[in-house]
Amino acid sequence: MEESTSSPTTQLGLIEQSFNCRYSRWVREALDELPESFTITDPSISGHPIVFASRGFLKMTGYSREEVIGKNGRVFQGPRTNRRSVMEIRQAIREERTVEVSLLNYRKDGTPFWMLFLMSPVFGKKDGRVINFVAVQVPIYAKQRRNGARFSDGGSGLPEVVLGSCRREVCSDSLLDFGLVLSLDTNPRESENDEIELSEASDLNKQRALGAINNILSVLTHYSESTGRVVCGKRCCLPGAGFLSSSLNISLGRIKQSFVLTDSQLPDMPIVYASDAFLKLTGYDRHEVLGRNCRFLSGEDTDSLTLYQIKQSIHGERACTVRILNYRKDKSIFWNFLHISPVRNASGKNQKSQMRICSSVCSNSYLC
Repeated sequence: MEESTSSPTTQLGLIEQSFNCRYSRWVREALDELPESFTITDPSISGHPIVFASRGFLKMTGYSREEVIGKNGRVFQGPRTNRRSVMEIRQAIREERTVEVSLLNYRKDGTPFWMLFLMSPVFGKKDGRVINFVAVQVPIYAKQRRNGARFSDGGSGLPEVVLGSCRREVCSDSLLDFGLVLSLDTNPRESENDEIELSEASDLNKQRALGAINNILSVLTHYSESTGRVVCGKRCCLPGAGFLSSSLNISLGRIKQSFVLTDSQLPDMPIVYASDAFLKLTGYDRHEVLGRNCRFLSGEDTDSLTLYQIKQSIHGERACTVRILNYRKDKSIFWNFLHISPVRNASGKNQKSQMRICSSVCSNSYLC
């Protein structure tokens, strides 16, 4: 297996970093040996993108891996999508639990079909946080009604499912749009009189989906042990203080500016969220940032008086704007226009602190 050459400053680079820091380098080959159709997403990355798609999935859908990785699975949504089923999946993401629904979706060539969609969260064993979502797609044989006559869907009789790439940005009118909610697009070859009828998923379909989930979780658990960042299919412990739910991570990921969110209620006010843009600017991986105080960006030439001013504003729970010299992971320096702002609850109490950094070199804005 070749080493990844993607830069950490690109979206694909962040995806590879996310996957590689959690699992050993051999995990992709092991997952590719599984025959099932499935995808894995990462809710901590902006847009909740797909970070792995199985060969079975690619073969059945007609998509290439390049068309899928880094995309949100909310693709080609259309009027025939069952909105209630979509909302069931969104609610399951918010609650970080398993969900099983039947969905009508389209292959890359535009042909529609029904599938059994089973999604399950993957938890970090140490902290109980959701690391990934795994979704298995099992085709359901359906019938198509045309001008009053019925016939089997698909001339080959081969079961197929689809999860394509996302065409547009995250919708602003919904709190969550899970990457594996497969969308629909109108097929110009279909008649307005065509109707796709659902054949209920059989017990065998459900057993296949559950067996696939268990196999995938077994592989992920095994290949996470070598990195010391073990995952599991069940939450082994309750998330501690400073925990951000996967739904909040997804929502924050829609903000394109560079920022981090810190928790002033925890000792040393650690970072609990870092945006993709912040990681691109500093060169750090997400796991190297979370849990640390923002002072790690400072160095020997950082002005101590400016640091004192920041400290005083935090203690006084008031906003602060300064110009400060910071350091990237590679030790290169850059000037930042830093803004720190408290986040308060409805009663006015300070909940979290945000630091907004604007680089005079890159002219990018951040929240720290």
